[in-house]
Amino acid sequence: MKIHNFSAGPSILAQEVINQTAAAILNFNNSGLSILEISHRSKDFVAVMDEARALALELLDLKDKGYQALFLQGGASLEFLMAPQNLMKINGKAAYLETGTWAAGAIKEAKLFGETIVVASSKDKNFNYIPTNYEVPADADYFHCTSNNTIFGTQIKTFPELDMPIVCDMSSDIFSRTLDFSKFDLIYAGAQKNLGPAGTTLVIVKEEILGKSGRTIPSMLDYEKHIKAESMYNTPSVLPIYSSLLTLRWIKEKGGIGAFEKMNNEKANLLYNEIDRNPLFSGTAAVADRSNMNATFLLNDENHAATFDSLWKAAGISGLAGHRSVGGYRASMYNALPIESVQVLVDAMQKLESSI
Repeated sequence: MKIHNFSAGPSILAQEVINQTAAAILNFNNSGLSILEISHRSKDFVAVMDEARALALELLDLKDKGYQALFLQGGASLEFLMAPQNLMKINGKAAYLETGTWAAGAIKEAKLFGETIVVASSKDKNFNYIPTNYEVPADADYFHCTSNNTIFGTQIKTFPELDMPIVCDMSSDIFSRTLDFSKFDLIYAGAQKNLGPAGTTLVIVKEEILGKSGRTIPSMLDYEKHIKAESMYNTPSVLPIYSSLLTLRWIKEKGGIGAFEKMNNEKANLLYNEIDRNPLFSGTAAVADRSNMNATFLLNDENHAATFDSLWKAAGISGLAGHRSVGGYRASMYNALPIESVQVLVDAMQKLESSI
């Protein structure tokens, strides 16, 4: 039976990426060695790193615009502290938008480095909407936001126009929709949603914003040192970076971000239309702020849960259980999830309706 993987992360990867990664584990680049055992300083892997960094910038339309791409370690959680350490000036301040668990985690880390202002929060309604009409202090060193909130199923549709660096955690929706990425000065994204397996983090940074904090930054946390070392200041996560490169190639071959945005809109519309039509279900996120990546929804009557759970499991669906902070169900529809899998879920929802 085909498994329909709706896991929030680590999540679904394109089958061809999995196949090519598996082949490289056995014999990478006809070297007779596994990708798991080659030197990160070898010519073959340096070529992987160089292509991955260049292709990330190309797909985001940031090539030759003063940006650098890095593949680092520690996940987005390490970026929570690397961003303020590199960008918040001594005795400075930073502005944050609080839209979920991960945004709250970033705020917690920023407070270790200086004044951290929460300009708006949706915590009052369990993060089921994106705040608007907030003001960002003009003297803030930077503004930080989280583009997509995996747990709560919300997504920022319009970003503020500000005269300061904008930092964005795009872990769960990078490469899924077209944006003017040049509006952002620092983007970071854990690979394990839309890019590759867990173990590496993509960082896109505009070089001109660095070196202005006045801080002495530990080497491993200094973006400038990682740039100078071409993302190999320490031994990188070789396998996840190689798989990420394969995914980047796959995105380009399929038509780039614009093509995936169209497919992601179709998938989201299919599922949200059923959630809204079917009297047995309700969405949890404000309609205007619904995420195309993570749809969160509930059964209106929990007495139907056992029946519904048996239906979707019998259909080969995996990873549909909602996060404990929201409950119910969460369907993560990342780039690699085909619309056919969404249709299988919709069919299960309709079968429940017809059985009652």
